[in-house]
Amino acid sequence: MAAGQQGSGSAAPAAGDVLVMVGTRKGAFLFWSDDARRTWQRSEHHMGWSTRAMSYDARTNTIYAAVSSDVFGGLVQRSRDGGRTWEHFNDGLDFPAHEERRVREIWQVQPGHAQRPGEVWAGTGEAGLFRSRDEGAHWEGVAGLNSRIATDNWMPGGGGLILHTILMDPTDPNRIYAAISAAGAYRSDDGGETWQPINKGVRADFMPEPTPETGHCVHKMALHPARPDVLFQQNHMGFYRSDDRGGQWTDISEGLPSRFGFPMAIHAHDPHTVYAAPLVADERRFMPEGQMAVWRTRDDGAHWQSLTNGLPDGAWLNVLRDAMATDPCESCGVYVGTTGGHLFYSRDEGDTWQSLTDYLPPVQSVAVARVVAA
Repeated sequence: MAAGQQGSGSAAPAAGDVLVMVGTRKGAFLFWSDDARRTWQRSEHHMGWSTRAMSYDARTNTIYAAVSSDVFGGLVQRSRDGGRTWEHFNDGLDFPAHEERRVREIWQVQPGHAQRPGEVWAGTGEAGLFRSRDEGAHWEGVAGLNSRIATDNWMPGGGGLILHTILMDPTDPNRIYAAISAAGAYRSDDGGETWQPINKGVRADFMPEPTPETGHCVHKMALHPARPDVLFQQNHMGFYRSDDRGGQWTDISEGLPSRFGFPMAIHAHDPHTVYAAPLVADERRFMPEGQMAVWRTRDDGAHWQSLTNGLPDGAWLNVLRDAMATDPCESCGVYVGTTGGHLFYSRDEGDTWQSLTDYLPPVQSVAVARVVAA
């Protein structure tokens, strides 16, 4: 049962609200509340469209959604009024006409650096990175990364060949990260002109050489704005941390019930606290022993703790790569969506859990933001 959920009609989140953006296989859902996070309003959007990712641009009070259709292909949707109305764009959001590969799905959309107004980034399947300089209205391919398919080990993972993670270094507008399954993690230090693989120390046991430069199946990657040189990564082959912007990775999987999983999130205020959702590898892809659990480390992965209070047992659930997020409230909230259509949340850093809503289509992504004044 939902926690104080209300239908919203034409309502929309207001300045100061906590906004939870949920992408599902059959549409997008917005939930919003005050800091108490006890009573929620909601609205539904893009019904029938697979929504792989959503994001909020505090620079312009804009919500973005990465949506795809088997019939119409991929679009970036943009709302400037809290979801009341939407504009959709895909001008330039494809590879050059002379290439055989085509963009079929949008897997990620992220606002650019605060010092670059109008800049927005998108990741696609087949794997590609695209940039807009006018808030998503027009797009151009990032050739420095997209061309590496010809020289590096890029191959489809279980979800295809996809670019699913884009990170901005908040302290350096020229530093950008991207993660591709299955290719690995990359970093640009010159605004996207050139890219280098950053996978040293990560295992790839499915490859003939288990420590290749590229060809890694990274599932998700994140950084905290208070410590941008430190990266965390959930990989097909384990959970890792890098203390030098991806130059070298350290395995921090010990203490988790499985090396395998998809999502991860970092505490809003404590860059040393990270959340994971391990799954039984590789074909099963559900919570170990059917007990839904979120795992938390408060010391960069040295120790892990299972968090189950309020989460279901006997529930063979899966959590996808983008379906975990944290909120900016003083007592940091944590949100997890499942392929069974459940959305669980904690108002106390993961210590206790409750259901925000049930019976959604399979959840593919969860993102959270604080709404700013228009």
